[in-house]
Amino acid sequence: MKSLAGPLTKLAVFALVTILASYVLIATITNAGYGEQLSYRAQFTDVAGLVEGDEVRIAGVRVGQVTGIGLAEGRETPVAEVELEVAADVPLPSGVQATIRYRNLVGQRYIALTEGEGSAGRTLQEGDTIPLSRTRPALDLTTLFGGFQPLFQALSPTDVNRLSYEIIQVFQGEAGTVESLLGHVASLSTSLADRDAVIGSLIDNLTTVMGTVAARDEQLSSLVVSLQQFVTGLSEDRQAIFDSLQTIDTLAVATTDLLVQARPPLAADVQALGDLAGNLADTGDIVEDFLQLAPTKIDLITRTAVNGSWFNFYLCGASGYVVLPGQTEGSEIPAGGFSSGSEGC
Repeated sequence: MKSLAGPLTKLAVFALVTILASYVLIATITNAGYGEQLSYRAQFTDVAGLVEGDEVRIAGVRVGQVTGIGLAEGRETPVAEVELEVAADVPLPSGVQATIRYRNLVGQRYIALTEGEGSAGRTLQEGDTIPLSRTRPALDLTTLFGGFQPLFQALSPTDVNRLSYEIIQVFQGEAGTVESLLGHVASLSTSLADRDAVIGSLIDNLTTVMGTVAARDEQLSSLVVSLQQFVTGLSEDRQAIFDSLQTIDTLAVATTDLLVQARPPLAADVQALGDLAGNLADTGDIVEDFLQLAPTKIDLITRTAVNGSWFNFYLCGASGYVVLPGQTEGSEIPAGGFSSGSEGC
């Protein structure tokens, strides 16, 4: 038997790689941290939309995650308290500020940590709390976007998404400035203004159409009345229409039976017609001569039968010989003859 060491080694390596890849995938999906983590707390007036597992970032770099969300104890007014885990090799200054920001337009959030005033080289200890004075909740997008609603209605969905994301970034202090945002809004407004001529032309055309319709209001009213009368007439005659449809159905059945009965002789007629066409093709020269002489013959026959449904023939003359007994050929005696001066001789 061959040794199983080779296959077992390959299987072990495959299993190890699979387990490591699965761990990395699960850690990425759940935003789990690596290495030693230190726990902190931060108090907020509003943590709507924030969930466990959301990222904690410093300067846009992920350094930890949210591990718990609840209400702070021992306070007269309700205050949200968030538990954070940050990598132990990332010291937090004592004056650190925490802000909840939008990660994307879908609504995912993260906590951004920034250095505040009064740090003086001191750092937070594990378990310390960032107070309300150094935290800020997420923006209220309903209020923020409410002022831009008229502009959003005139833009395409792509431009709306792009502008909305830029607005969020500017007001969160992540990127850009208010001046650049206004420049973008101005460019979009200019694009809308460029379409003013097209919109004006459309309105003018609609005005012309409506004026034409208004000038023919009587005809339009008459058309509507006539259409209403027509529909009413159809409604009143619906029984007759239904009966006619039944009659048409009966006629169709009868026609089908007629075609079924006429099909065999019709097939014979078609076959005979084919034979006739073949005979005509075989005697083409004779048919052509007949057709060429037919006009002359028909003209002569027409003149002959012009006086009625009979033919007039005129006998213009007759002659003959009488051979008497005892006479030889050549010595015949004329028997006489007659001639007529009738018309046509």
